Amino acid sequence: MNIYIGNLDYDVTDATLKEMFEVFGEVSSASIIIDKFNDRSKGFGFVEMTNKSEAEQAISSLNNKEVDGRALRVNEAMPKESRPSKPRPSYNSRGGSSYSSRY
Repeated sequence: MNIYIGNLDYDVTDATLKEMFEVFGEVSSASIIIDKFNDRSKGFGFVEMTNKSEAEQAISSLNNKEVDGRALRVNEAMPKESRPSKPRPSYNSRGGSSYSSRY
């Protein structure tokens, strides 16, 4: 089962996230989502647990639990929804960009 963990302290690592969930059972993966522009945590992550009942126990035990002064949000991860693509800027011959649909 894939589990979403939100409101994490920005110093939490993949290893500490994994340790937090291993108390409840086998963790196959744990990852903190990193902002690609500033290389910092975005404050949330995902844990994959192999056993559903252990995962459900982890969710009920850790949801709203305070860790490092922050109340965690823990629930089953939902599949990523497909989102409409954003309009891309078109570049004119003068080197500037514009959104043709805006102007």
